[in-house]
Amino acid sequence: MPTASATMASPLSPSPDAPPRRLNRRILVVGAVVGFHVLAVWALQSGLLRRAVEMVIPVEVLAEIIEPAKPQIIPEPPPPAPVVQKPQPKPKPIARPEPTPQPVLQQEPSPMAPVVAPPEPAPPVVAAEPAPPAPPAPPAPPAPPRVELPSSSADYLNNPRPPYPALSKRMGEQGKVVVRVFIETNGTASKAEVRTSSGFDRLDQTAVQTVLRWRYVPGKRNGVAEAMWFNIPINFVLE
Repeated sequence: MPTASATMASPLSPSPDAPPRRLNRRILVVGAVVGFHVLAVWALQSGLLRRAVEMVIPVEVLAEIIEPAKPQIIPEPPPPAPVVQKPQPKPKPIARPEPTPQPVLQQEPSPMAPVVAPPEPAPPVVAAEPAPPAPPAPPAPPAPPRVELPSSSADYLNNPRPPYPALSKRMGEQGKVVVRVFIETNGTASKAEVRTSSGFDRLDQTAVQTVLRWRYVPGKRNGVAEAMWFNIPINFVLE
């Protein structure tokens, strides 16, 4: 076995025993490896390595258990792309074949067929001249005024009957006299005349004098009092 002086010798100094030193170094390496293996076998048999393994493994497992799991970040799904509807192409119209015109067979006229003369053309219709417009209707005549004739027969007038002349009674004179009287708006008679005579002057004059003394209801035109002529018949009859 080489000495310590020989091991610590500088490799730069040349010595005649260089190969033996290399051999010694190899022997040391082999011996160290063998010793390590022997030590490992002894440690396994004595349980030192198992304890070391048991002490190391729980620490690692505990470290793995204690270490909190990192939350998994789930990326949000991308929004769906908008669906773009493509315009559907319009169907093309189907071209239908045009019907082929059928030839028209013209029948030859039979020599025995009767000959029909073509109808004479109708004379042209002459448009009638429009009738002249009718003249406008004349305006309606105004309604005739409503006339109310005088009256002498009202009860409130108290007109007395005409007296019968005494001489006419003795003579037997009788007849009908129509006296035409002009009645004023105040109901008095201003004029009187014989329209139809009885044939006896005494009877006619008696009738005229009687109607001039009477009172009358004046005549009216459209409700307004108006002076007018009025015919009064008087009968002279013997009883």
